Amino acid sequence: MDLEQLRKKMDEAGYIYDDTLATVLYVALELGRPLLIEGAAGVGKTEIAKVMAAALERDLVRLQCYEGLDESKALYEWNYQKQLLSIQVNMNSEDRDALTKSLFSDEYLLERPLLKSIRSEKPVVLLIDEIDKADEEFEAFLLELLSEMQVTIPEVGTIKARSVPFVVLTSNRQRPLSEALRRRCAYLYIDYPDVEKELAILRAKLPHVDDRLCAQVALAVHKLRENPAILKKPSIAESLDWAAALDALGIRELTPDTVNQTAGFVLKNSEDLNCIREEGSCGGCHHG
Repeated sequence: MDLEQLRKKMDEAGYIYDDTLATVLYVALELGRPLLIEGAAGVGKTEIAKVMAAALERDLVRLQCYEGLDESKALYEWNYQKQLLSIQVNMNSEDRDALTKSLFSDEYLLERPLLKSIRSEKPVVLLIDEIDKADEEFEAFLLELLSEMQVTIPEVGTIKARSVPFVVLTSNRQRPLSEALRRRCAYLYIDYPDVEKELAILRAKLPHVDDRLCAQVALAVHKLRENPAILKKPSIAESLDWAAALDALGIRELTPDTVNQTAGFVLKNSEDLNCIREEGSCGGCHHG
């Protein structure tokens, strides 16, 4: 797949991108490099992995990171119940060594997302979502996979990749990531879209919604994000939800009343809702 074909696939998926993003995606894919994407929550980082899976016609394997994530949830686990059953059935076996060895064979191995992605016969897109939420120990554990495309399981040994996944890591920058991780990856930083790009996204995803209303929503969301009093900045998904909600209600014009009635689709906590109600509309987003 060349760069133009990749652009065409992203266009077909309705994904709005710029030249830098398309180029970085293409080069990372060509070189087989993992791609680290940083940016605020809700700017569309995860969507890139989904679009790439569709563009490449590959399965998407997703590992959602969280504090305390370990190898048993990310890489593999042994099927202890099946092992215990096998031990009970074969208790009188003469060859204890063979029994022990058989207990740590493929038959008892439960694949988790990382192992599944490298043992897949066909290449997949592996999304390691919100790596900044995982512990530093887990980040260090990932380095072998990212640099060697292999993993080590103590009872089995080293498992090399059958196919090389296209790896996308996302981070909301809740904590700094190690230089070792960054060195192994191509890098993208994504910011919230400007008004024009937000409008293009709304048009692409909600082609049936009135164009003038989309323009008002794009500007209103932009002003909400710029408002220092707003604690949780609206994501692109919330921008789409809001436009869809307004359209479902038959609303064609953003007024202070329509904003107050529907603000729960774009702002998701009581402090932010109270803030815009006190300010009257979205801090100056009313279009008159």
